[in-house]
Amino acid sequence: MPTSAASSSANSVEFAFVTALAKEMSAGKIDLPGFPDIAMRVRRVLQDEDVSVEKLVRVIGAEPSLSARLLQIANSAAINRAGNRVTDLRTAITRVGFTLVRSSSIALAMSQLSRSQALQAVKKPLSALWQRSAHVAAMASVVARRLTNVNADAAALAGMVHGIGKLYILVRAVDFPGLTADPVGYNRIEQLWHANIAKAVLESWELADEVVAAVHQHEDLEYSHEGEPDLTDVLVIGNLLISFRQDPQAIEVNLQGVSAAKRLNLDIESYKRLLEESAAEIEALRAALGG
Repeated sequence: MPTSAASSSANSVEFAFVTALAKEMSAGKIDLPGFPDIAMRVRRVLQDEDVSVEKLVRVIGAEPSLSARLLQIANSAAINRAGNRVTDLRTAITRVGFTLVRSSSIALAMSQLSRSQALQAVKKPLSALWQRSAHVAAMASVVARRLTNVNADAAALAGMVHGIGKLYILVRAVDFPGLTADPVGYNRIEQLWHANIAKAVLESWELADEVVAAVHQHEDLEYSHEGEPDLTDVLVIGNLLISFRQDPQAIEVNLQGVSAAKRLNLDIESYKRLLEESAAEIEALRAALGG
């Protein structure tokens, strides 16, 4: 059992961290400290709706790891259904589309963060978050394509950044020694803050409103609206399915009463069919994004 002095120290660190978060949030635009430059360069280029493929090729071509990843995605079962392989970056970018280019740059940046020497103290949870993000991206993409009219690439992007608030908290926690040593306090901070931080980060990145809204609300199992399924529904379900992917019985229980599942007509049987028909597609995209 922790001593009162240890408990007081943990509370002080938690209070200092929360105070810093509140100050950063109130300052307006919020960005990820130390986020690798390649993702930011791609983001800036894609802010121009009329950007040419040639310009994107020049930016991405300067980062061999991203070039290789895009070629992998372009030739994956998720994208290359006809089996026609491509070997040049321009064709790969044209095939995967700009939205998946953005997702891939973020995935690469997350993988680089997880290997950063400055972040060794949180390397394991950073790596786990990156891998989970790739899983959710792949699942959300397939859910969108197979069960809705939602753009599958937008779903993959939302899945890739669904944990960006948690990523921000992890990166900032390095400056507060002892915080991650208190799992209860850390988890409390994460649950209270990650959704709003994600919203602020993604708004500062000027991502589409529907992506920002989906990430902000992806844990709301009671999310409800009129009409056809939307991107938030897809991300709610993608996240839920990945959370319980190792336990089909848990998925069956956790789908009950979920508004998004009703709108997608998703139950345990349709989930099993989804996996049977899309297992290779899901794994190919997950592997390409998750390295």
